[in-house]
Amino acid sequence: MWTVVACLLPPLILSVFIFGLQTLIITLISVISCVATEAISQKLLNRPITIRDGSAVITGLLLAYIIPPGVPYWIPILGAVMAIYVAKHLLGGIGFNIFNPALIGRAFLLATFPVAMTSAWLVPIRDAAVFKYMGTGIDAVSTATPLYVLKHYGMAAVLEKFGSLSTIYSDFFIGWRPGCIGETSALLLLIGGIYLLYKKYISWHIPVSVIVSVGFFTWVFGGEKLFTGNPILAVLSGGVILGAFFMATDYVTSPTQETGKIIFGAGVGALTVLIRLKGGYPEGVCYAILLMNPLTPALETWFKPKRFAPQKGAEK
Repeated sequence: MWTVVACLLPPLILSVFIFGLQTLIITLISVISCVATEAISQKLLNRPITIRDGSAVITGLLLAYIIPPGVPYWIPILGAVMAIYVAKHLLGGIGFNIFNPALIGRAFLLATFPVAMTSAWLVPIRDAAVFKYMGTGIDAVSTATPLYVLKHYGMAAVLEKFGSLSTIYSDFFIGWRPGCIGETSALLLLIGGIYLLYKKYISWHIPVSVIVSVGFFTWVFGGEKLFTGNPILAVLSGGVILGAFFMATDYVTSPTQETGKIIFGAGVGALTVLIRLKGGYPEGVCYAILLMNPLTPALETWFKPKRFAPQKGAEK
């Protein structure tokens, strides 16, 4: 748990430089709220208090990482209560939750406070226009995310707003783009994810299948014609990398068998692209993972190793 926390800290540090100190404040509020809700929930339900295991800290970090940097400070508090108390402890506690708690918290916030959750995007502070506005006492300037621009105005508008493709790729890979607090830097998220792979805390099956399927289906269906979409932009935009390495791989809500993991990840990627292209929201990673979570028991059953399968005639 604490290794995952350590892997998630570099994107937060960069986020402070990109969006300002409010991202650190929001993250601290989210983590403290999750830990406090965990302790209170376990106390109310007469369970041992296990806040030192780090699971609530991870949930708090991930919840903060998937909300916009300009939201009011009470937003992560409500999300923490929904994530920890409702999505985790009312379902039996750690190991028994059906859905990823942090994603349930975000889904609740997005459904309950859609304006706050879809209009609090900030321009990176290095932008010259932002510095100009700061001279007049304005702390930040709101903007649209790349996925929103792409969905509603097309690729030409993305190029006009964010620069040439080479500039977009480099900036998005490093993290200089509008987005949620912890999802912008593909570079730092990949470093953390690769370290988890190296330590064998996760396997490659889900992250790779998520990223490959998002790229493939975007390439096929994401352009004006078939096979004209931009898979690199699709992977670098939104929360694909964060979701692939740190959310879809959750031990409790994802399969344990290799084939099941690949199908699970491919389903997450396909649903992400479907929601992005045809849904009402420009991003779909959150709901894609939540939609695949309930299929985990079925995938576990379908791809159970033969040595654990009932033998013919065993029931006689």
